[in-house]
Amino acid sequence: QVRLVESGGGLVQAGGSLTLSCAVSGDIIRFNYVAWVRRTPTNLRDLIAAVGRGDPPNYADSVKGRFTISRDDAKNVVSLQMSSLKPEDTGTYYCNIARNAGEYGFWGQGTQVTVSS
Repeated sequence: QVRLVESGGGLVQAGGSLTLSCAVSGDIIRFNYVAWVRRTPTNLRDLIAAVGRGDPPNYADSVKGRFTISRDDAKNVVSLQMSSLKPEDTGTYYCNIARNAGEYGFWGQGTQVTVSS
């Protein structure tokens, strides 16, 4: 059973930065696809960032230039660096990994990010 645990969320002022981490139990190298998904306070789900092995990362238009997704296969960690945060970035951020894009894969429990104006 693969388990994902997110951390790094919190309360930050607009313009600030946070780095989210997703620790994966097991070898992440088996999973070609990693992503971060946000659930907004209005319960909408947004794909924030995703990357497949060998592919360039994809970002939601709203976060391009501000967020960076990365993976460290040696440490079994997926990260999301967030800068120039805005109140509209507020939400619960979930880590998702899958063998390939389009598969349900495995999900973490989420970490809350709140950006105050």
